[in-house]
Amino acid sequence: FSHVKLEIYPDGGVARLRVFGKPAGMTLAELKPEPLTAEAFAPYGDVIDISEVDFRQINDGYADRFENLTNLDIAERGNPALSIFRSRPILLPFRVERMERHPLASQAFLPAGTSRFLVLVGGNSDTVTSNDLRLFVTNGRQGINFRRGVWHHFNLLLDQEQCFYVIDRSNPDANTEEVDLDRPILIPDNLPARTS
Repeated sequence: FSHVKLEIYPDGGVARLRVFGKPAGMTLAELKPEPLTAEAFAPYGDVIDISEVDFRQINDGYADRFENLTNLDIAERGNPALSIFRSRPILLPFRVERMERHPLASQAFLPAGTSRFLVLVGGNSDTVTSNDLRLFVTNGRQGINFRRGVWHHFNLLLDQEQCFYVIDRSNPDANTEEVDLDRPILIPDNLPARTS
């Protein structure tokens, strides 16, 4: 498409208009999500998942402790910070135009619920292009830890609003860099079905 025209007869207002297609003169490549596994995500960081991790019982057997689930990497003059992000779901299809990275610290996201989310990453070189991107989909119980300097998109929540516990750097220096992609990428609305 190149133009969109909406006419309402009689004029009674409209709540939402969604237009599906591709802007004229621009081809959007689609990214297909792949399951999030520790092996596939290793170049970008760690998958935080207790399903296959040893634990020890504590508190007279009323709790299980899973230790050292990821490596937090904080540069000098920075302190670890625990934050809560309240995220809202995106609407699919979703257009991706820019990426970010944090050169001074890793950044871990631990879901406080079971809503799936997408993890879009692009390596840890000085810049990132649309050809560098990989898209993962979580099972709703996995967390992730981006390595220091890895290009990624902000949280792409799928199912319902939920909070995330975020461990990163509380810093006196700017720790976020953003870059516009060489061309936009489209995340389609035909995602894999949720697995148990």
